[in-house]
Amino acid sequence: MMKEIDRVFTKYPFFGSRQIAAYLRRDGIAVGRHRVRRLMAKMGLEAIYKRPRTSQPHPQHPVYPYLLRKMVIDRPNKVWCADITFIPVRHGFLYLVAIMDWATRKVLSRRLSNTVHADFCVEALREAIDKFGPSEIMNTDQGSQFTGSAWITTLTEAGVRISMDGRGRCMDNIFIERFWRSLKQEAVYLEEIADGFQARRVIDRWMAFYNTERPHSSLERRTPREAYWHGRDQKLAA
Repeated sequence: MMKEIDRVFTKYPFFGSRQIAAYLRRDGIAVGRHRVRRLMAKMGLEAIYKRPRTSQPHPQHPVYPYLLRKMVIDRPNKVWCADITFIPVRHGFLYLVAIMDWATRKVLSRRLSNTVHADFCVEALREAIDKFGPSEIMNTDQGSQFTGSAWITTLTEAGVRISMDGRGRCMDNIFIERFWRSLKQEAVYLEEIADGFQARRVIDRWMAFYNTERPHSSLERRTPREAYWHGRDQKLAA
């Protein structure tokens, strides 16, 4: 049932529990609004601002200001963003984090985890820095994974400025939100994923396609990989 709810929410992120229950009943799935509401709460989904609450703020962690307002982001490694999403499997769900280059949409690293603790996010961040060098700015939401000391220290030691979305403002990180929707609609929900091993294979295969074969109109029909390395080459030539 959680998978069915997430499937509808991914397609219609403005639906609340009442609308999702009605939509599922039209598809022949007998479920009441109260059960949908309870499961949405367990999954961290809410229709307000169209954002899944896969990460929660920590009251004792520092929050940084949003730095990207009116900023022109036109080259690789100027701004990276990171986010976490929910991946349903047969007997539960997993969490996936991705580090993305804002200007070129290239996914630089990712990690899949069966818990929402910060370690897998920090591992993905360190891998991206090791492979591509640090960005100038990292933008995330205010979830505890991104305000904790390990994440902040890794960025600070690499000389990266920290930017955080306003509370409940999914539009501040809009590119990675669209990316999650594409991943789920084009890969995750086309297969019955049994476990983490299969989830990793499905995600790895789709992300390789996304980075290297899927052209973007906003990137002059380049793939994210082509746009990233073209931008890096231009910067070196300058």
